[in-house]
Amino acid sequence: MAFQQGLSGLGASSRALDVISSNVANASTVGFKASSAVFADTFASAMSGGISNLQVGMGGNTLAVRQSFTQGATTATNNPLDMAIAGNGFFVIERNNGSTAYSRNGQFDLDKDGYIVNSLGERLQGYQTLSTTDGSVSFLGSTTPRSILVPPDGISAKATGGGDANADGIPDGDPVSIRGNLDSAATAPDSVANPFSFSVPSSYNYTTSATVYDSLGNDHSLSMFFVKLDPATNPNEWDVYTTFDGVGAVPPVGNRIGFNSSTGSYDPLLSTGMPINVSVNSAALGTGAADLLFNVDLTSFTQRSSDSAVFEITQDGSPPGEIASVSVSPNGIVQGRYTNGETRDLAQVVLATFRNPNGLVSLGDNLWAESADAGQAAIASPGAGLNGTIGSGRVEESNVDMSQELVNMIIQQRNYQANAQSIKTQDQ
Repeated sequence: MAFQQGLSGLGASSRALDVISSNVANASTVGFKASSAVFADTFASAMSGGISNLQVGMGGNTLAVRQSFTQGATTATNNPLDMAIAGNGFFVIERNNGSTAYSRNGQFDLDKDGYIVNSLGERLQGYQTLSTTDGSVSFLGSTTPRSILVPPDGISAKATGGGDANADGIPDGDPVSIRGNLDSAATAPDSVANPFSFSVPSSYNYTTSATVYDSLGNDHSLSMFFVKLDPATNPNEWDVYTTFDGVGAVPPVGNRIGFNSSTGSYDPLLSTGMPINVSVNSAALGTGAADLLFNVDLTSFTQRSSDSAVFEITQDGSPPGEIASVSVSPNGIVQGRYTNGETRDLAQVVLATFRNPNGLVSLGDNLWAESADAGQAAIASPGAGLNGTIGSGRVEESNVDMSQELVNMIIQQRNYQANAQSIKTQDQ
């Protein structure tokens, strides 16, 4: 019997060494999870179900090879599409044969069609989004995961203010917004001796300009001139004149902005013609673009004792742009950055979790398949539910502990030698 027992021990040690060797071979494999062999003893049983008081074991056998799904260390890379999962979850991959697999290997690139793929050309799954301008994610169709596509086409130009689609004379988009300060200690120009003129700097106190865009993406300059009024008759009030591409109304028409005398903040009761409405027809644009219509919001201006200055200018127009780079946020949002400075949300990576990851079927190539033992995949976005988050430009290294594997190798070598010795002794 010792031959059989020793032989089972040799087989168990050999199988354990196979597992250890696989771990060592994949110590540098991204997303690899170390395995360990699970053993059990073997006893002969009587047909009657009785148990002998002299029962001797028949040796050992291998019950399972179990993988350790512990977190591996992460390493920074130069590829913004590389992703490391911090916590639970698996990337969802559509294989070339149409089946679905799961992976912790986050080494991805773009293929010639713009799909995010792994090294085998198999596509990463997620939720494709509609183009948005406010940073929100709008899923395209149902929330069934699909292959993530980074659209190769650029984005078209967007007119400042969005035009006037309703033909009601009111801009459809957000206005140009300017935040700044007008010096409360400034001296009002003599409007009689020196009436306002765009070409005479002494006739106004401060000027600034903002770049706006027409529907074809051509840029235009909107200039504003601020004239402080006589404090004896109009305290804390300023006239605001505008020119578009250097051309203004003749005679010039001014809007008025007023400020609270104690706080220096914008006062709507002292202001007229606010926000400033800018309307330029297609012929005046001279580019063939549609009529341009937008508002200029100056309610963030203040009047305090410091130099007149502009701190921030925002407007919602943009020229056309081509895709320049792609990045992934911690919650899996794939963002495209364009040559015109715009950033758009293109898709969202999804992660899958399982009740029993050890029940997954290993497919090789750092891929696993769903099984009845693993349970059904629970699909959710990164950071939701039990899912971990994503680190862009990073990969998860193998979780193999090389020191422990070398110790295990020594242990199994001794076990193998001891079992061989038992067979030799029995033979003698």
